[in-house]
Amino acid sequence: MASKADTFDYIVVGGGTAGSIMVNRLSADGASVCLLEAGPKDRHPFIHIPAGYIKNIYSPKMTWNFKSKPELATANRSFPLPQGRVLGGSSSINGLNYVRGQSADYDNWAQMGNTGWSYGDVLPYFKRSERRIGPGDDAVRGRDGEMPITDLDLIHPVCEAFIKGAAQMGIPRNPDYNSGDQAGTGYFQRTIHKGYRYSAAKAFLRPARKRPNVDIHTNAQVAEILFEGTRANGVRYLRDGREGNAVEVRARREVILCAGALNTPKLLQLSGIGPAEVLGDLGIKVRVDLHGVGNNLRDHYGVRMVSTLKGVKTFNSMARGLPLGLEVVKWLWGRPSLLSVSPSLTHLFWKSSDALETPDLEYVMTPASFREGTVGLLDNMPGMTVGVWQMRPESHGYVRPVSRNPFDPPEINPNYLSDPRDQQVLLRSIHLGRKLMTTAPLQPWLTGKTNPDQDLQSDDELLDWARREGITVYHMIGTARMGPDGDPGAVVDSQLRVRGLQGLRVADASVMPVMPSGNTNAPVMMVAEKAADMILGKTLKPADL
Repeated sequence: MASKADTFDYIVVGGGTAGSIMVNRLSADGASVCLLEAGPKDRHPFIHIPAGYIKNIYSPKMTWNFKSKPELATANRSFPLPQGRVLGGSSSINGLNYVRGQSADYDNWAQMGNTGWSYGDVLPYFKRSERRIGPGDDAVRGRDGEMPITDLDLIHPVCEAFIKGAAQMGIPRNPDYNSGDQAGTGYFQRTIHKGYRYSAAKAFLRPARKRPNVDIHTNAQVAEILFEGTRANGVRYLRDGREGNAVEVRARREVILCAGALNTPKLLQLSGIGPAEVLGDLGIKVRVDLHGVGNNLRDHYGVRMVSTLKGVKTFNSMARGLPLGLEVVKWLWGRPSLLSVSPSLTHLFWKSSDALETPDLEYVMTPASFREGTVGLLDNMPGMTVGVWQMRPESHGYVRPVSRNPFDPPEINPNYLSDPRDQQVLLRSIHLGRKLMTTAPLQPWLTGKTNPDQDLQSDDELLDWARREGITVYHMIGTARMGPDGDPGAVVDSQLRVRGLQGLRVADASVMPVMPSGNTNAPVMMVAEKAADMILGKTLKPADL
């Protein structure tokens, strides 16, 4: 039995984006909170330098180095699926771009039966987190939150040419894609301030950890949720690795899972909550037979098109030798620098078909050419890379444990491109991307050398290229999704309570029923903000739209 000292009002599993916000909000209300994070503290300097993303994304110390199951639709390749395993979670290692999505995304969530999740309902929670530094309509942008959202301060001529070329194609410049109107092109807003990354740990957890009612444990791998009858009343975790001591902590009120779309469903299943057939195969006693746990896994599958350039300096040369030294000096002096930019500088949200009412494609552009289209592997030749993905994919897969050992990585199958509709949207995105990369403003710098090669013209050829060279965009969601009573695939209700149990809630990307239109870190912040109010019995007044 846990001693009195090991008992808290709330236990939060996972110290990433959602967990950091949850600890801050609950402890500010006076509750005692225990946070359990499987990874280390966020002390590594590469976390705080934005350009450190290239080093962090595959770090064995700061990420879960998960891999996907090979599938025929993506040329039998296995994809690395890194997720943050450090205080701040993926917000400590991600690409730093801040994208809320479209208002229709959240209206759709509500229309699916998730009461209280319309755009008007969630907008106040987006606003509460953010401290928008720069232009924006205060009716829809937050100015007083903990997370600074800034504009790019390093303007590159290739980016400007890309934006001007898009305008000539009828795609306008959009000064604020987070205002509610996403369509258009421009520069990404970032979680960067004064040259440094602002992770959720820095923005939300750092001030909270000074409170006497907050207890944070790192290198704490949660192995099992504990129950008294049907009420979750604690967790068992292993301290300092596989051979570490087992420790139990208890929760007077709730256990809150914020471990992300891959680890949250794994923990639920290891605790007997999930599809009975999956649990039975592993010899796990079924506590609640919930078919949706681990299913509905969705992710963005993207391709990165590369064009080599001439007569212009790109990041390829700026990131080497003396030029890199100059960028370091600029960064140290607080000037615009290569070290303080996100991996993708320019955005373009547009439609794959004129029949659509809102954009379904997200393009990202960087004045650098990457080998094999992979961010982090700079080519020797100057160039630019344009990535694109379908924002609302239909393909979905699953995640499930392979053993009862909590340290064993789960089996993950996103089923990229398994739905024929996704294949057709991806093809249209490649055709449009090629046009965007050959507009008149870019012509003076183009060499004609591209990936995919210009010899690839037919849809069959381009789809084969996309299967062989496409990559994940690291936006996993949906594996413990929200849904109304009667929905057989729903894991949590609209209050994010796990069905059939008490005292157990999920508050991370797992609960998203379908993919929001864009990057997922900002929507996770919103989910955590709203969940914290639900737990505390509070609510913000819906926006008057």
